[in-house]
Amino acid sequence: MIKVTDITKSYGSRENRFPVLKGISLEIKDGSFAVILGASGAGKSTLLNVISGLEPPDGGRILYDDTDITLLSDQALTKFRKETVGFIFQQYFLLPNMNVEQNVKMGADLAGNHQYKAVIQAVGLGEMLHKYPAEISGGEQQRVSIARALAKNPKVLFLDEPTGALDERTGRQILDYLSGLQKEYGFTMVMVTHNRNIAEMADTVIHMNSGKISEIDTRETQKTAYEIGW
Repeated sequence: MIKVTDITKSYGSRENRFPVLKGISLEIKDGSFAVILGASGAGKSTLLNVISGLEPPDGGRILYDDTDITLLSDQALTKFRKETVGFIFQQYFLLPNMNVEQNVKMGADLAGNHQYKAVIQAVGLGEMLHKYPAEISGGEQQRVSIARALAKNPKVLFLDEPTGALDERTGRQILDYLSGLQKEYGFTMVMVTHNRNIAEMADTVIHMNSGKISEIDTRETQKTAYEIGW
């Protein structure tokens, strides 16, 4: 379980500090699919970055089971991220001089995973191992980034607007892949999105407003990627 207690985060100089997170507390159960919703500037991406260990909070605690990542040294935090979490962003961040297999293998090598080709097959790119990013579509590039993240065998997968740059057809396909892979591998998934419809796929919906959590919904039933609106 991820337990976040009274997290604060500000940016700017001492005279011009701008608070972005204002005392955030929440819990995310193992194996759940949590969506963070809110308007631009609500603090969604900052919360994602802080919970995942990409950025340090100014105050508060973040526990992964019994490990408080806010107390870890830089070296220990790097090791934690390497072993525990995966990231998928709206930008694909693929290396253009590496083909599909090589890009995914980068993630696999971090975890010593020699079975990474199974993940490539799982996202439907088994026939594109030797193609380069410039030779495949945006949706296919996003699937490469998903495979690269999952090749680490993460316990928690963090996603920041993963369908933001995709058309509806491709976006639904990506969400369907993610949903199926989560069920297969059993990882926890935490996604930031502007698309309120995607929240209907989640079991936990975290609503943010002006750096605070305004509401947390839990859902007993979830829709598929092809049942939600767009």
